[in-house]
Amino acid sequence: MNGISVDIGHLKKGEVSLGTSIMAVTFKDGVILGADSRTTTGSYIANRVTDKLTQIHDTIYCCRSGSAADTQAVADIVKYHLQMYASQMPDGEKPTTKIAASVFQEICYNNKDQLTAGIICAGYDKHNKGTVYQIPIGGSVHQSDYAIAGSGSTFIYGWCNENYKPNMEKNECIEFIKTALSEAIKWDGSSGGVIRMVVLTEKGVERLLFLPDEFQK
Repeated sequence: MNGISVDIGHLKKGEVSLGTSIMAVTFKDGVILGADSRTTTGSYIANRVTDKLTQIHDTIYCCRSGSAADTQAVADIVKYHLQMYASQMPDGEKPTTKIAASVFQEICYNNKDQLTAGIICAGYDKHNKGTVYQIPIGGSVHQSDYAIAGSGSTFIYGWCNENYKPNMEKNECIEFIKTALSEAIKWDGSSGGVIRMVVLTEKGVERLLFLPDEFQK
């Protein structure tokens, strides 16, 4: 996977921003990713129900923040590389979340002057179970028990630090993410819409959707 070179000079940066609230949290049986669904162009809401949770491989997903065009392109490129990796591995060996995060990191770092892309990559694999990696703008990579990013994250850092618990049960983790994102949506003008989640475990992928009347107080 070394030496990935991608020409992305044709991308137009910043025209549509995901100005967003995204997070991924490890729990007892895997990992859960969550995001709001508002996409903005300046003060104009371009899309109220964007799906910012993008599947990269079977049980590896990413959350995207920054320029919508940039993050969509990067996610598509990483997905392609993981498909090529899987096709060349013997015995159907699947790429790990760490490999996916490394590909994200290399692309984002090599093109850091041209991209506005902040990524959270999280997934479940048999080697590490649930893992979370954050690749902020600039192309570094950081593994953690949970990660939050986007414009709405500034309002919930303290709440998350106070209320996060390792090895939560599934329903407890869902409530943790739902409460955190609802607070981000409440205070951040660029976040809004519905809350989408994806649960990644040994059983596979489970998608969840929460409408505003289910989390607004």
